[in-house]
Amino acid sequence: MVFFDCHGIVHHEFAPEGKTVNAAFYMEVLKRLRDCVRHVRPEFWEGRRWILHDNAPAHSALIMREFLVRNSITVLEHPPYSPDLAPCDFFLFLKCKLVLRGRHLGDVTIKSEITSLLKGLREEEFQGCFQQWKQRWDKCIVSNGEYFDVS
Repeated sequence: MVFFDCHGIVHHEFAPEGKTVNAAFYMEVLKRLRDCVRHVRPEFWEGRRWILHDNAPAHSALIMREFLVRNSITVLEHPPYSPDLAPCDFFLFLKCKLVLRGRHLGDVTIKSEITSLLKGLREEEFQGCFQQWKQRWDKCIVSNGEYFDVS
């Protein structure tokens, strides 16, 4: 799980092997994220100006919604399974796939490869991602939410 903004990675962690990412587990992740925002981006923490972009159905469970409200975390929702509107899908996961492409899982330590990738990303790349995200949202608005070609 990776949480980032236009300046870079705020928090990332790997789910333990065999662990199901359900509402209870995700809430614990968000508690760690909340602490990271407090330390890594204090200017956003103090003004409660940070927004969580999420569209996973498991993350909208009642226990999660209550946690988010209690902690003043705003969620920017969008339709599930909309990879053209999710920065992780069109930006970050694409980079991960390129790093791992053509390699057998036994040949690579995925955690170390992905951690190296995340550490190597520059602020300009994140800023470009958010510019691209804005352009994608604009296309979605112009097309009244209908399918659009992002190319």
